Amino acid sequence: MTFSDPAIEMAHRSAIRSIERVVAETVEPAEPGAALDYVVSMLGDPQVLVLTGAGVSTESGIPDYRSENGRLSQGRPMTYQEFAHAPEAVRRYWARAFVGIRYLRTAAPNRTHFALVELERAGLVSAIITQNVDGLHREAGSARVIELHGNMGSVSCLDCGVNEERTLFDARLTAANPHYAESVRVTGSMLNPDGDVELRDGDVERFRMISCRSCGGQRLKPSVVYFGESVPRRRRDEAARLLAESTGVIALGTSLAVMSGYKIVLDALAAHKPVAVINGGPGRADPKVPVVWRTGVGDALDAVLDSLEL
Repeated sequence: MTFSDPAIEMAHRSAIRSIERVVAETVEPAEPGAALDYVVSMLGDPQVLVLTGAGVSTESGIPDYRSENGRLSQGRPMTYQEFAHAPEAVRRYWARAFVGIRYLRTAAPNRTHFALVELERAGLVSAIITQNVDGLHREAGSARVIELHGNMGSVSCLDCGVNEERTLFDARLTAANPHYAESVRVTGSMLNPDGDVELRDGDVERFRMISCRSCGGQRLKPSVVYFGESVPRRRRDEAARLLAESTGVIALGTSLAVMSGYKIVLDALAAHKPVAVINGGPGRADPKVPVVWRTGVGDALDAVLDSLEL
């Protein structure tokens, strides 16, 4: 897709480059026992901050983007510029998301989410900053969570700024498209991390888009931060405050390919705070941090809880 406005096209292309960033293996991961000891020692101070990514939710059936079989191997998410300036792309997204939200709502927290709840209740984790938009940390019971990129619970109008609860929005979509969800065939095997699924072109074409209840516009997007869009200042400031109060950062289940998460790690390192990465695949910060634990995040936190006798 191209845009006639050079500034919009440039921003869109920049977002695509961010989406397509390849993160390769650059380090020799730590020996698992040594990595476990390092993480447990970090948790000896109750002001450790945990930064989570898509790898935390894969056991809940929500795929990541950049693993070997992640969703980027089959397509890419929308950019903010497409939501703002490409009506057909918006309609295609909402056709797919209208079906996909049913799969997303069946996803439940997994052992990693619950392990983080246990660490928080034990006073060993001060807060969670998550890049995920699935809401599973809060559903699991974590009390202090910043959803850096927002969540799928509401829809925003880019014309008038009004927000609408997602359940109400989906009810309006259902009224405009009766029996649509039951009539389509999902062509992909996985839900996308941003809540949509793959549909046949013909099914997308017969989907009827709805308008904003306030202004009548159709530039509607989930209230989450998409590629090509900035994290709201209030969330950035809150994340910076939590980082300033922390004694270290554990990056869990994230490649840190996106700058909003990567910057938190860079800022922690600049402040001479210890940082550990726990992830099943390579990450952008791996060469910079003292410990990289290359393992599944669920297995890692099971080992941490056992070591701490929690």
